[in-house]
Amino acid sequence: MSNREFAKKLIDQIPENRMYYVISYLQGASIPDEIPNAETIASIEELENGGGTLFTGSTEALFAELMEE
Repeated sequence: MSNREFAKKLIDQIPENRMYYVISYLQGASIPDEIPNAETIASIEELENGGGTLFTGSTEALFAELMEE
């Protein structure tokens, strides 16, 4: 029996009042992993190579600085 067949058998045994949890989990599990776009990949590579800017401050200060740019 495959894992898929086994999972289907188990689903048939789950009480209706617990199906919400199973459905929520399966919806999350069925979404394919996201692949970052080229800009995100370039940003990650920049950080891995020691580039980028390190910000040490509050979130409020960060947004204030971003609004200035």
